[in-house]
Amino acid sequence: MSTARTAQHKIGSGFGAHSTADDVLAGIDLTGQIALVTGGYSGLGLETTRALRAAGARVVVPARRPAVAREALAGIDGVEVDELDLGDLDSVRAFAERFLASGRTLEIVIDNAGIMACPETRVGPGWEAQFATNHLGHFALVNRLWPAIEPGGARVVSVSSRGHHFSGIRWDDVDWRDGYDKWQAYGQAKTANVLFAVHLDRLARDRGVQAFALHPGGILTPLQRHLPREEMVANGWIDEDGTPIPQQGMKTPEQGAATQVWAATSPRLAGLGGVYLEDCDIAEPAPADGERTGVKDYATDPEQAARLWDLSVERTGVNAFA
Repeated sequence: MSTARTAQHKIGSGFGAHSTADDVLAGIDLTGQIALVTGGYSGLGLETTRALRAAGARVVVPARRPAVAREALAGIDGVEVDELDLGDLDSVRAFAERFLASGRTLEIVIDNAGIMACPETRVGPGWEAQFATNHLGHFALVNRLWPAIEPGGARVVSVSSRGHHFSGIRWDDVDWRDGYDKWQAYGQAKTANVLFAVHLDRLARDRGVQAFALHPGGILTPLQRHLPREEMVANGWIDEDGTPIPQQGMKTPEQGAATQVWAATSPRLAGLGGVYLEDCDIAEPAPADGERTGVKDYATDPEQAARLWDLSVERTGVNAFA
């Protein structure tokens, strides 16, 4: 199915590329709600946590490095840190069990954590790390937390990237056994983030839960930790001394966090779940000329989304909708 036959078109949100997380939350009261933000202690995640907390939500931040997270979040009250390694399904299960045992519900889940363009790395039973961490870990997390996700209004936000243009799902070699390419592997993982939202929204619709995917924008954050300095210099992101170079289209963390916060809270998105967002609006279908804007058809194809869901169930052993 082409995105041209979906709701994948701008709605004129009133916000844009320069809007901040605080801008989109103006007038929205999240008091009494609980939000979960993976990686909510670094880069965009930290700004997302801060903005949601400022709007009144209590925020749970699962972190692979809890001590580092607590230090980064010091001074922001109403934030709870717990341990979670998305590349380890046992860690995902243990975190979810702890949260469910608390008896609390979740109104917002933002799957924000991720790794990008890392050297070839294997996790679990030999899975490619970017697909396993960015997609499978979040897939297992949301499915295990499903009993706590509040019916009739909760939202699940899957943070993807314009990087999904680099690659669709390589169905014949998902784990990159043949000719690993770090950027294409990242692209596949980011396509998976979009397809996850497409199918989750379809499955969750009867329960009144919506799912969205998005591109936050180009921002220099710790996500670039795996890139050698010379590559970032060659891309024009930093100078030889490591100082970021201002570029047209690059965002601040406050601007970068805006689209995921908008996805989690905007009344304008009611009934529009399953779409891909950018610059605080619904994205248009990607143009045929190859320009990396909008969303590729393969990332919103419901048949591929269902196929990925089945593959993910097979790999993780969890399915809240079985």
